[in-house]
Amino acid sequence: MGLIIFPLHFTLQAVNLAIWATLAVTFGLLKFITPKILRRPVDAVLKVIVARFGTCSVAMIKFFNNIDVEYKINGELDPEGWYLVIANHISYLDIILLIAFTHKRIPTPKFFLKQELIWLPFVGVAAWALEMPFMKRYSQAYINKHPHLKGKDIETTKKHCEKYRNAPTTIINFVEGTRFTPAKKAAKGNQLQHLLPPKAGGIAFTFAAMGELFQNILDVTLIYPGNKGVVMRDMLSGNLKQIVFVVDVLPVSQELIGDYFNDETFRIGFQQDLNQRWQQKDAKITAILEELKA
Repeated sequence: MGLIIFPLHFTLQAVNLAIWATLAVTFGLLKFITPKILRRPVDAVLKVIVARFGTCSVAMIKFFNNIDVEYKINGELDPEGWYLVIANHISYLDIILLIAFTHKRIPTPKFFLKQELIWLPFVGVAAWALEMPFMKRYSQAYINKHPHLKGKDIETTKKHCEKYRNAPTTIINFVEGTRFTPAKKAAKGNQLQHLLPPKAGGIAFTFAAMGELFQNILDVTLIYPGNKGVVMRDMLSGNLKQIVFVVDVLPVSQELIGDYFNDETFRIGFQQDLNQRWQQKDAKITAILEELKA
């Protein structure tokens, strides 16, 4: 059946993406030429576009797969809150699931993007219209040559984030920086069983730029129990059986906000805290998988 389901499901998912992406670019261009005072209705439509993309995609996944999706939310969520989501990353499907999860639970999600992407045709317009935060980063070597730019990257990103002070926002950060695969795990040589080592720089940059806005951190753990192959291929073929989506609502402490790139003491402490959080996440995944086997 997979040989029949795969091309049909793939085509429908591609059409779904194309439709909503085209609408996002169209309304993005409309927003670009609309006076700021009149942009609120366009923003509302753009949020609906993002939500509909996620919910339609998940609806098709459930239709083509005999799948059980289990949500475990440990804490209270507020549709009008400000959140930083940190999540493990296994598949492109993670993004779809996160978008669908936020619908009516928390604000429409946004991803930090490199500032250079704003000039990319279509992508830049859509990202700007959806108010994705653009991140400008200078390397340490570049700052050493141009010391007057020290701290300017954070300052630039903070300016991009000013709009979030008046509008509830969800920022998503895949802390591992890439998708987990057994090959990548072996290459890293780490002791974690189900995760790659977390990269602290990106999340520290996020906190430095807008940490005082966040009401909570949402530690999201994504698990595809029993999946033996590539998650996207199994999903498109109708062979995905289960998804476990765990959300831990965590407080935001002032200890998380500091100068990660210039304060060595803060940087070491931040890395240690994040590594400990990832070890706990790895142990949680092991426990859930053992429980499901019992």
